[in-house]
Amino acid sequence: MALWQLPAAELLAGWFSQWWWPFVRFTAAFWAMPLLGDYRVTVRLRLVLGFLLALLVAPMLQGQLPPVDPLSPATLLLSLGQILFGLLFGFGVQCLFWLLGLTGHVLAQQMGLAMAVVNDPLHGGNAPVVGELMTLLCGLLFLTLNGHLVALDLLVDSLRRWPPGSSLYDLDLSQIWHLVAWCFSGALALAFPAMVAMLLVNLAFGVMNRTAPAFNIFSLGFPLSMLVGLFALLLTLSGVPGRYMELVENLFDGLNRLMGSA
Repeated sequence: MALWQLPAAELLAGWFSQWWWPFVRFTAAFWAMPLLGDYRVTVRLRLVLGFLLALLVAPMLQGQLPPVDPLSPATLLLSLGQILFGLLFGFGVQCLFWLLGLTGHVLAQQMGLAMAVVNDPLHGGNAPVVGELMTLLCGLLFLTLNGHLVALDLLVDSLRRWPPGSSLYDLDLSQIWHLVAWCFSGALALAFPAMVAMLLVNLAFGVMNRTAPAFNIFSLGFPLSMLVGLFALLLTLSGVPGRYMELVENLFDGLNRLMGSA
């Protein structure tokens, strides 16, 4: 049957299905992804970005997506599945930023700068300055290396690898826990040299305090430990760009494996 011979309701439902499923998935992902999920990005802007990207992607998926019945419980369940996948994808990308932020938190604790905090309206609390510095560095490197474009390309490709209507059992959900574990292990790996340096400094001050109790170690130890901590922070920051590409590759490998069985 020719296109113009189809009933208007079927035409409208077919067109709406090509746009609705990508829109729901993209908008949910934008809600959880770094940078786009920031409080400074308004809800209206996220909806507009999701709408425009869905319109661009819809012609490439013609005939591959299930129809949309607004009054059907199946449509509601499928929409919830797309929201869940988008949130999982966005939080997966967010792990990279959590990794660098956690590295900054550990460094701040070791340097004695945990009390140097700034207001963090995004999470509704206070955050160490060093952690915010590492998160800012992560965002700049992410944009410089076009990580946002790679993430969007992978998100669009997910519509083919895990199309709407597929079972959640087709996804390798264990990769989410692997990404969380990778976040903590990567943060400790980046902060480990600075942690060892500060441990040696504290051990040296402890030995000096035991051998010369009359010597005021605390008045000398705090500024020296701060200087050593700043030097260790400088070395850590200088080494982050060299390791950043490896971290990004590990992140996107994990997201690929999330859809690997789909």
